[in-house]
Amino acid sequence: MKTVTERFLRYAKIDTQSEERSNTVPSTKKQLVLAKMLVKELKECGLKDASVDHNGYVMASLPANTDKKRPVIGWIAHMDTSPDFTAGHVNPQIHRNYDGKEIILNKKENIILSPADFPELLDYVGQDLITTDGTTLLGADDKAGIAGIMTALAYLQEHPEIQHSTLKVAFTPDEEIGRGADHFDVKKFGADFAYTVDGGRLGELEYENFNAALATVTLTGRNVHPGTAKDKMINSMHLAMEFNALLPPSERPEHTEGYEGFYHLIDIQGAVEQTTMRYLVRDHDRSRFEQRKKFLKECASLIRIKYGSNSIRLDVRDQYYNMKEKIEPVKYIIDLAREAMVQCGVTPIVKPIRGGTDGARLSYMGLPTPNLFTGGHNFHGRFEFIPISSMEKAVKVIVRIIENSGRLKR
Repeated sequence: MKTVTERFLRYAKIDTQSEERSNTVPSTKKQLVLAKMLVKELKECGLKDASVDHNGYVMASLPANTDKKRPVIGWIAHMDTSPDFTAGHVNPQIHRNYDGKEIILNKKENIILSPADFPELLDYVGQDLITTDGTTLLGADDKAGIAGIMTALAYLQEHPEIQHSTLKVAFTPDEEIGRGADHFDVKKFGADFAYTVDGGRLGELEYENFNAALATVTLTGRNVHPGTAKDKMINSMHLAMEFNALLPPSERPEHTEGYEGFYHLIDIQGAVEQTTMRYLVRDHDRSRFEQRKKFLKECASLIRIKYGSNSIRLDVRDQYYNMKEKIEPVKYIIDLAREAMVQCGVTPIVKPIRGGTDGARLSYMGLPTPNLFTGGHNFHGRFEFIPISSMEKAVKVIVRIIENSGRLKR
């Protein structure tokens, strides 16, 4: 059986970066390269119905090996990697028996992964770590999740004495650009509940996430030659700065944690005539989330009062909601995961996600889907790393959840 490390290293080298500005599904054809590879491997693991549809969604079923009525459990991970950082020519490096010192990722470029900057490294002294070579992201988000699920399936096939219900597997495209659940066929998938394996450090178990919206602010100015601009020119970039200054600086991602929400300016493009800004609006509490959107409208109104009704356009689009509302009625699936972790020697870290997963939207589509750890750190950048032992523990937890689910009745 291939180890989880072998699988991860092979998947990580395939460029599957998604593209937010693309209108195709999936957003990039290169995601299909991994999708087709996974279909082949799933069939080798005994999931004969494995297939990838025209939207790039991989789905498969492992039939039950018991006649007992047990719930159908789904296992989900995403294939794409973040557009935030270079994902081409990923070259993973394994550092054996980490000594707690600086790790030189790229000697030529003097790129160093240091515990002074990332003190969590010291939690893994004596362990084997996989890092980037400093020039790309690693892709543990979420190829470590895929590798964990695939390795667990292979293990079950090699150990038929482990009784299990029907298991469903799905690998989705475009999660990193918020479209991972857009074309997910919950009815076809056919699970009673599922887990995304898309979390961070060892032990993370998450069933709360942000309520999320994307706000697009378009400021319109009036361009006049600067030599004769007095009392005529309206510089839209200055309007943009004025609008941004109305938002509380303390409510930005770099100043918040835990359950604290934020406004996050992610993009700004402009000239004198027109400037466009995009904000991520986030809050765990639904009422505060609605208040945040209302506050943006109030800020836009102030700009209109000062510069005219056509000076600003605000478009706010909800992206996903806190899955907690949908998970609490079936809280036993959290207890099932927590118990499995403890039995595998993993301390559960139950905490809210300061982000979102496919599971958030799937939960509102009728498929309760909390999130399990992969073991990775520093996703979406050159300093990403993952301890091998954490990936191995993830496999054990997946298998143990499946084993323990035998006491549940459908």
